[in-house]
Amino acid sequence: MSNAAQKRALENYRSRLTERGIARFEIQALDADRDLLRSLARKLTEEGPEAGQLRRTIQKAVAGEPPKAGGILAALRRSPLVGADLDLSRPQEEGRKVEL
Repeated sequence: MSNAAQKRALENYRSRLTERGIARFEIQALDADRDLLRSLARKLTEEGPEAGQLRRTIQKAVAGEPPKAGGILAALRRSPLVGADLDLSRPQEEGRKVEL
């Protein structure tokens, strides 16, 4: 683009996109998915319930399975300290008296 008018038009177009909250970025994908990704990007830039539903569906699909319940308990049961018979009791103390 050697024409100054073309450069100015492109800068104006990109600044209007930025004002709308649209960012330009590069992704790497299969050439066969080019049309799919472009149409997906076009749909996501639209405002409305359809774009929101599409966004939630994609996020759910990409996120995978939700974390399973009881993960912390399972990790504690795998601990090497299981069965070590540690005495974790503390002495009961009343505390100290403070004059106000």
